[in-house]
Amino acid sequence: MKKRARNDIKLNKLIWIGALFLFVLMMVRAGQLSLSSTIDGIDLKKFASARTTQKDVIPAKRGTIYDVNGNILAQNVYSYTLIAYLDPSRTTDPAKPKHVVDVDKTAEALAPILEMDVSAIKELLSKQGVYQTEFGAKGKGITEITKDKIVSLNLPGIDFIETQKRYYPNGDFLSYTLGYAKSNSDGTIVGEMGLEQYFNEELSGTDGSITYQKDLKGYQIAGTKEIKVDAIAGKDIYLTIDNNIQFFVEQAIKTAASKYTFDNLSIVVADAKTGKILADSTYPSFDPNVRNITNYLDPNVASAIEPGSTMKIYTYMAAMEAGVYKGDDLFQSGTYVTTDGTEIGDHDRKGWGNITFDRGFALSSNVGALHLVKDYIDAKTLKDYFLKLGFGQVTGITLPRESAGKIDFRYETEVFNASFGQGIMTTAMQNIKALTSISNDGILLEPYIIDKIVDPTTGEVVYEGKKNELGRVASEQTTNKMKELMRSVVQEGTGTSYKMDGYDIIAKTGTAQIASTDGTGYLKGESDVIRGFAGMYPGDDPKVIIYATLKRPVPNSVAPLSNAIKEIIQNIAKYMDMEPLEQPTEEITSYEVLYYYNQNVTDIVDQLTNMQIASVVIGDGDRIIDQFPSQGTTITSKEKVYLITSGPNKVMPNLMGYSLKEADTLLSYYGISYTFTGSGYVTAQSIPEGTPITDGLVLTVTLAPKYVIEKEETSSP
Repeated sequence: MKKRARNDIKLNKLIWIGALFLFVLMMVRAGQLSLSSTIDGIDLKKFASARTTQKDVIPAKRGTIYDVNGNILAQNVYSYTLIAYLDPSRTTDPAKPKHVVDVDKTAEALAPILEMDVSAIKELLSKQGVYQTEFGAKGKGITEITKDKIVSLNLPGIDFIETQKRYYPNGDFLSYTLGYAKSNSDGTIVGEMGLEQYFNEELSGTDGSITYQKDLKGYQIAGTKEIKVDAIAGKDIYLTIDNNIQFFVEQAIKTAASKYTFDNLSIVVADAKTGKILADSTYPSFDPNVRNITNYLDPNVASAIEPGSTMKIYTYMAAMEAGVYKGDDLFQSGTYVTTDGTEIGDHDRKGWGNITFDRGFALSSNVGALHLVKDYIDAKTLKDYFLKLGFGQVTGITLPRESAGKIDFRYETEVFNASFGQGIMTTAMQNIKALTSISNDGILLEPYIIDKIVDPTTGEVVYEGKKNELGRVASEQTTNKMKELMRSVVQEGTGTSYKMDGYDIIAKTGTAQIASTDGTGYLKGESDVIRGFAGMYPGDDPKVIIYATLKRPVPNSVAPLSNAIKEIIQNIAKYMDMEPLEQPTEEITSYEVLYYYNQNVTDIVDQLTNMQIASVVIGDGDRIIDQFPSQGTTITSKEKVYLITSGPNKVMPNLMGYSLKEADTLLSYYGISYTFTGSGYVTAQSIPEGTPITDGLVLTVTLAPKYVIEKEETSSP
């Protein structure tokens, strides 16, 4: 028995020793936890803070994109989700409640605005044990107007969750240029195409945040301090695009698409003196609000194509700059066989006999272009000049995925093909750039599409687009000659479809074959072509450059392109107040018509003459008995004042040089019936000046443009 007692005592001692050891170990661990900031690689302060601290992101407002006149092209719009705080713990000052205090009042006030039943709202607001509640579908997607109505009710505990999305107010308009931006799952808006992508960083701004203490349910603990870092709004971007000119282009393209069948029609309009892009459009397009996109590459920037005969402009310029071009030299048109047996022909393979190089340009002779390279310059001179104009390299336009194209030719046939735009690849923007050398007397300009970038908070202009001269690439003599040749294309060559009375359009047309996708040559279908237009208006002193391409028209016709270009030029001429060249270009001043009744005719005529106002006297009296326009009317120095006198004798006036409108005004005062032929200004009248006017007299008036190009004679075969 004694031995067993001793064993029990030993066992008890061991238990006590073990318990004491465990106690000491726990105390050491507790001390370690209380004294150390990191345990097992975990920062205890950060761990505890993360469990009790909430940091919410305040999304930065994405910058707005405007046209050059301040019209909105892309913007953020806001929608709201209505919430109601139900937990009384949010309210620390009863005088300023921050939760729903009166359920009945709140429900009755919200019901008509949300178009919900009062009972349904009461049920939502009467939930027990919840911190906040939402209002279902009726409480989501609330507009700014509806939100303002609810805010004006001053209902305690009512708040909103704000969400943003990108919105394009004009829909399918300038779409490839703008691109699009979309909202990610975290609420951020990211540009994925076009300018939205290229300037995503500038437009995005910097998000802010709100940091606060949260309870076990994740809600902010009432009365605790919050730390707020304000978001920094993204920059606003103003484009060089003019909404009005863009509209002219878009409408012309849509009209063409409604009347004709084709794969693609793309048009770029630029300011001829600065390089600003005024309009950039392509069909088919898409609505960035719904993103019904079939092609993610901008045809005018990211897609390089064979330009065709518009490249003859630069082949001719290369010869002129080399000092070897002689426009009166002759070549045999029709076909030419290269040393490897390849036959290269004109679009009319019969040709036009022996013709001059000047005439060959108007008729778009491929054989003429290759003879310039073969007989006057060489492959290196041609390639160097193409590169000098910017082909084979990006223009630097601030749009994504710009293609450099391809200027790569070595062998004889390749060189000859390149002279008329076959076998090489260029973009619309490269062609716009090259054409600026002609409109600026030999100085090449860099095309640009950003007018300025503005900080919306401070109003500071952080970037400003400017005209950038890249250097002289041609003499003024060369560019003047090219204007003359391009005018001949429209007046009497391959571009007569673009000719309009009263409009001095200069251009080079082109028709390129479409390459086979398998690399075996070119498609053979009648409509497997790309028609091109590289032109300017007005010709003598261009204000706008237009480059356009039409792919696969069915049937093969230039009409979709030529009709669109003419409509655009007419609208731009009116909008930019560019009078057709048959109109005089003298300085125009305004003038308010005075009261001339019963005054001496000679005195008033002298008075108007001194003010450079033309007057027309009707009758042979010495006193004025009527006038047009009437007193107080504002006219310009280009308009006339008609003075009707007391004399009974009226004779046929001299109408030479009058516009149809002016002739109509004058003849109506005389009471003369007339018919007319042609358009423009009076060049002939069937009844001579001074003929007495009698009853039943009918006058025939002939009109014609003042600006007439003399047609070049074609040399005999």
